[in-house]
Amino acid sequence: MAKRSNKHTSGPLGEGALPVKDEETLRQLYYAGAQLPSPMGGFLEVLHVQPEEDGSGTVIFECLSSSLRFRLPLKAATRTERKKVRDRMDAGMDPECPRHEEGRRLHRVGRNFICSACGVRYAKA
Repeated sequence: MAKRSNKHTSGPLGEGALPVKDEETLRQLYYAGAQLPSPMGGFLEVLHVQPEEDGSGTVIFECLSSSLRFRLPLKAATRTERKKVRDRMDAGMDPECPRHEEGRRLHRVGRNFICSACGVRYAKA
């Protein structure tokens, strides 16, 4: 398994970001576009989305009530997700993130198609 980059903790936005508790629940809410509860009370706001070298992503949040920062790692795309994106592209349609419910379009970054909301790489051009 590829080693995760620590870029999300060394930059000014992610410096000192704490890991979130109950990652799976927060991931589901994030992909659904719902408001994200903060572990400190209040809600979380997205500050930065970081694509990682291994194809995964990291989202940095800030708590609106305490100003603490949290990080949520997002797993790399599965084979099924990559196939779904590739099939869509082969059919001449715009590639969309298979994880977001609102059908978020993927963006081309270099030779890769990446979701700007989760930083996950789904396909190569």
